[in-house]
Amino acid sequence: MGRGDLTNAEWDRLESFLPRGGARGGRWSDHRRVINGVLYRVRTGVQWRDLPERFGPWETVYKRHRRWSADGTWAMLLSRVQAAEDAAGRIDWDVSVDSTAVRAHQHAAGARKTSPRGSSKGGRPGDEPGRSGAWETGRPAGGGGQIGECLGRSRGGFTTKIHLAADGRCRPLALLLTPGHYGDGPQLERVLEQVSVPRIGVGRSRTRPDHVLADKAYTARRNRRYLRRRGIPHTIPERLDQKKHRRNRGSRGGRPTCFDSERYKNRNTVERAINRLKGFRAVATRYEKRAYIYLGTVTLAALTIWLRT
Repeated sequence: MGRGDLTNAEWDRLESFLPRGGARGGRWSDHRRVINGVLYRVRTGVQWRDLPERFGPWETVYKRHRRWSADGTWAMLLSRVQAAEDAAGRIDWDVSVDSTAVRAHQHAAGARKTSPRGSSKGGRPGDEPGRSGAWETGRPAGGGGQIGECLGRSRGGFTTKIHLAADGRCRPLALLLTPGHYGDGPQLERVLEQVSVPRIGVGRSRTRPDHVLADKAYTARRNRRYLRRRGIPHTIPERLDQKKHRRNRGSRGGRPTCFDSERYKNRNTVERAINRLKGFRAVATRYEKRAYIYLGTVTLAALTIWLRT
């Protein structure tokens, strides 16, 4: 076993959720070796063609990563691991929200806006995560173009932004990609809508945190109304200009927002979760042209963090 490969305990947690091998001429054989190859690439950021021979043909490793990014297999594995952790009571539901900008490599530019005619990459409707048919799974709808592939120009240059919600143990609960110049505040609702941890057995998925912490970028009234409507207590500081405007309006400005400075100190959990994600070099720099493949890369990094925490 090489450094960074799945341990026996980690493999035992994933094996039962993976597609059965041996069907269709053995196309799904040896999942563990292929996953270790994807993990090696995510950890080191090497080009796919430079993968060590012990992982098998690089085309096999890349194509399976692309397929599982498109059909939601990586996201399914992450949700299953989160469900097991929640059933064991090991999720701290004091959730922190933040974002980080990721510099996009020059190789990330130039994705086609539409798939070429006659391409064999179109998936059939009804494909299940990890259990698609013989055809290649196509990219999800909505891609194409710089904005569609979550690429934009910001102060950091050519960037993609990762928005995430992290639990109290510095593990990503939800992930969202936007172009690098998009603001943080308008994405709060979208990020929290991604939080969905299934129950083992009977019951709906858990979607509501016990508490939400965020910085001043999320202090908009719309975000506070959304959190109150869902009954989620929150700790978000108020900007100085908002305080001044409220005071100038007198009684019409409303009451000051509640702010617990001691509890706000726990917001560092999302910063530490970002640091852990960026420990994977293929996450810290985006090389993929397609947003769904890069999201699969980030999801696999988050899955690894959950398995090893």
